[in-house]
Amino acid sequence: MSAIASVVHIVDDDPSFLAAVARLLRANGFSVKTYSSAKKFLAQRDADAPGCVLADLQMPEVSGLDLQAALAQTSNPLPILFLTGHGDIPSSVQAMRDGAEDFLEKRAPKEKILDAVTRALARDSREREARNRQRELRARFDMLTEREREVLSHVVQGRLNKQIAGDLGIHERTVKLHRTAITMKLKVQSVAELTRLTQEAGIFPEQVPTFPKGQ
Repeated sequence: MSAIASVVHIVDDDPSFLAAVARLLRANGFSVKTYSSAKKFLAQRDADAPGCVLADLQMPEVSGLDLQAALAQTSNPLPILFLTGHGDIPSSVQAMRDGAEDFLEKRAPKEKILDAVTRALARDSREREARNRQRELRARFDMLTEREREVLSHVVQGRLNKQIAGDLGIHERTVKLHRTAITMKLKVQSVAELTRLTQEAGIFPEQVPTFPKGQ
């Protein structure tokens, strides 16, 4: 199956500028889709497709900042950068604080626009990979039974089998069986690897692992 191409979504209520930026990006090899309003973009976008958003700041109904906030609430929050003819310092500060890739004036040199789009697409690729990794890890942890998760929470704190058995009121041999099942389901070989995987997945974030001798 071929990879889905990244798309630069241009959102602007100025038809002439929308067309000009689309021509610039297409001439430089980017795949582009255009929208005359943020509402149309949100209604038409493929929620899982890779890409980035290049948006005007001042638009009717849904502004650029409102669009940025809406994207942040989705499962696939595409990076956004702003090209605007009505920029102001408070808006630019707010946009960057909320994670915008860049904030440029519409008369910015084309090299700056192309560089910002390239960075936004690279960022989307990195963040998408990280989200996919998180989903894959969560799927592994979802395979654990409630008891296995209880045992796991003790293991990553550095508790020994005998201590875990006492804490949970079960036989030490049962703890060993649960630990074997945990390592098989999570595809790990050591306590250190198990702990790193648990931290990466954000499981038991409040716990600080310890490693007693002999573990």
